[in-house]
Amino acid sequence: MTQTQTSKRFLTVGSFLRPEDLLAYKRQIEERDDIQYPFYQDFDNYEKVEDEAVADIVKKEIELDFPEITDGEYSKSLWHLDFVWGFDGVRRFIADQGYIFVDHDHEHAFETRKDIGIEIFKPLSGKNHPFIDHYKRLVALNDSDADVKVCIPSPGHIYVDLGLNLQTYNQVYQSQEELKDGLINAYKEFLDEYVQEGGKVLQLDDCLWTIHAEDASNSPFRNEDGTWDAEAAKASAEAYVAVNNAVIDYGHELGLKVYTHNCRGNYASRHASNGSYEKIAHYFLKNQRYDRFYLEWDDERAGSIDALEAFKDNDQVEVVLGLLSSKTADLDDEERALNGLEEASKYVSKDRLYLSHQCGFASCDGGNELTHENQWDKIKQGQAIAFKYFGE
Repeated sequence: MTQTQTSKRFLTVGSFLRPEDLLAYKRQIEERDDIQYPFYQDFDNYEKVEDEAVADIVKKEIELDFPEITDGEYSKSLWHLDFVWGFDGVRRFIADQGYIFVDHDHEHAFETRKDIGIEIFKPLSGKNHPFIDHYKRLVALNDSDADVKVCIPSPGHIYVDLGLNLQTYNQVYQSQEELKDGLINAYKEFLDEYVQEGGKVLQLDDCLWTIHAEDASNSPFRNEDGTWDAEAAKASAEAYVAVNNAVIDYGHELGLKVYTHNCRGNYASRHASNGSYEKIAHYFLKNQRYDRFYLEWDDERAGSIDALEAFKDNDQVEVVLGLLSSKTADLDDEERALNGLEEASKYVSKDRLYLSHQCGFASCDGGNELTHENQWDKIKQGQAIAFKYFGE
């Protein structure tokens, strides 16, 4: 596909396919639990190869006139855990089992890599986090007017994820309430240093909202007999939103723009869950105080765009519709995307809407099942569709 038109109304979630020389190191990291993030001292030339890869991806983003620049998330093995590994007080290890995703046939389970273990062995601290150096590297490479965006997992996601396994944190925190306070404090420490270094935009990524949706088939709130534990789901959702808002509000106090991206899992072109936005909009869309929401809407699992009605009283929020898919090699259905944008404009004014893919192209380092050429063709198509709809 040839490039015809860039658009400032087409945005990317953050991650891109890694080059092979960088992946060679990532595959070694996956097999080792005797090393700790960011691993630069453990492999000869690893940091140099990563630096060069980041420089190349930033150059490509600038060439395509992206309004936001990321480092491609090339410093990460997994979209969320590397940030947690970077906290003082955390040890990573290879677990007995990886995360369980839904395979392509929608019947069988698909297990991810297993280096997902987390042990908190002393109070968490977000000071001197490796992501600060990654941010400084990105700023130095960005010679455009584009915003620099750093993507980290939301504290609510990490709180719920860690809270499901008492052994993760009970050496240090004696209750989920203590874990929550420790986690929020560590995030605030990171935000302090991020802003001190000039950070202006932060994206908090999330994959667990829709486990709270009553139409989710694989939720921990679904009892063995198939009934729905509404009380437990409500309590979890409220705690989740409260944790996120504590960090969002602090970021706003520091002058940050705070965005979120939500999907239902993105690993090797597979998803982890279903559940519609309609069932959780009253919590996660209406009550979270983000400046911008990147939302997954590339297939029927997301449900109706009517869920955006939750924003009807919010005339400031921006919404990025992930109507395109980063999971497939094929180009997307242009008419579906245009129709989705038009439908969304009933609830969010057109000047506060954007288009994107539902997620990044490589939330985890192995990436989705498409080529680098496919990736850039799909991005160029997204830019063209956005220009056609928005006229800019």
